[in-house]
Amino acid sequence: MANILNSLSRVKRGDVVMSVRDIKKTFVEGGQPLHILRGGGFDLHRGEIIALVGPSGSGKSTLLQCVGLLDKPTSGSIVISGTPVQKMDEDARTVVRRKKIGFVYQRHNLLSDFTAVENVMLPMLANDMDEDLARSRAMKLLRAAGVVHRAEHVPGEMSGGEQQRTAVARALANEPEILLADEPTGSLDPAHATAVFEQLLALVRKSGMAMLFVTHDMGLAQRADRKITIANGIVK
Repeated sequence: MANILNSLSRVKRGDVVMSVRDIKKTFVEGGQPLHILRGGGFDLHRGEIIALVGPSGSGKSTLLQCVGLLDKPTSGSIVISGTPVQKMDEDARTVVRRKKIGFVYQRHNLLSDFTAVENVMLPMLANDMDEDLARSRAMKLLRAAGVVHRAEHVPGEMSGGEQQRTAVARALANEPEILLADEPTGSLDPAHATAVFEQLLALVRKSGMAMLFVTHDMGLAQRADRKITIANGIVK
């Protein structure tokens, strides 16, 4: 485990932080194979923002689940910061996921009984950070996301935009090298979607991390450094 973390820590700005090759994912439905991902791949560099686009049902979310180590591809390779991860056991995958990858989903997925600051603290506490330090960092992240005034509010007391900004702060809690975002503004009205996405871009650019985000909005996709597509299950 120590060797994995040492390898991950040596990544420099501009290096490839994620490399995906010949990725395939097949599900079995009704006794029949369903080939969602059929191959292809990409490299993601530190400091780079990539938009992942393609028709509904093309496998964008499946790809994000695989590269985010929440699911395993049927075949192919995924290398994060120079370390192959596709054959790791679940404990090792969890360590990499917690320390190196942040997630923002279409829905905020905040815990309803916890305040905004507590929601942002949780990933840090899971990584054994001191509680006072976690709270201090969480407040800084909420301030950067523009919702520090909601720190002591539970999600039900916040607007949709405020909830999603809090989710962005939570995704950055452990200073990930890679941020994965699945339609991060898809549940918001256009005005709030634009504001939240602008805030997300600003935070990512300032941190120098890499981001891969799924979107159907070509206007948002144009804000990325480049686009990759999924067509007929092939990642191009």
